[in-house]
Amino acid sequence: MQQQKVLDNIIKDCFWDLNFTDKDIKDIINSKDIKRKSFLFNKILLNSTNLFMDLKIFSNDDLKILIEKFEVPKFNYDYIFRRKNIVEVYFLDKPLLIDELKWVA
Repeated sequence: MQQQKVLDNIIKDCFWDLNFTDKDIKDIINSKDIKRKSFLFNKILLNSTNLFMDLKIFSNDDLKILIEKFEVPKFNYDYIFRRKNIVEVYFLDKPLLIDELKWVA
């Protein structure tokens, strides 16, 4: 039930302009093709309104590879950098690099 909500959300937020189904997303998740997984990861990272929940569809191993492999493009750099850093902090326990979100003592 929860997984179906996640898949529906991904389709709504990330694939509104394409004819993707939940089966298509499941096929990507279950494949060994890192390029396909990277495509899906990028769509979720850039467009999801429920980022952490949606990214949990990937295995921890895949997620680690996809996060570390992702390069922030020059276009819309600040927005994408922030989203990537938040994902790094949440999933990989990396340092928070966004000054406005750091706790100040």
